[in-house]
Amino acid sequence: MSMKATVRQIDSVTVVDLSGRITLGEGCAQLRELIRNEVTKGNKHVLLNLADVTYIDSSGIGELVSAYTAVSNQGGQLKLLNLTKKVHDLLQITKLYTVFDVHDDEAKAVSSFPKANA
Repeated sequence: MSMKATVRQIDSVTVVDLSGRITLGEGCAQLRELIRNEVTKGNKHVLLNLADVTYIDSSGIGELVSAYTAVSNQGGQLKLLNLTKKVHDLLQITKLYTVFDVHDDEAKAVSSFPKANA
């Protein structure tokens, strides 16, 4: 199963619901393109919902870091929501858990972003 993504807006936050596999090839390219498009549109508060991600490989982890960097370089923030146990463990092992702002509650995650025009 390849990666699928749906994008929705909650206030000034772009929530990206990901499902499937984030792996070398199509999944990574799709995620990279999606993040690039959102940043180009001026959406600088991005929340990646990983609840339905079944598998992520080292390339997928690299793509999450690239997405984080791309959004940060535009003055924005990228946060992660609903990590599966596998993804959580992978981020712990790679010491990236401390890099990302990780949330389990969507409402709290959305409210953790700075308010627009604040």
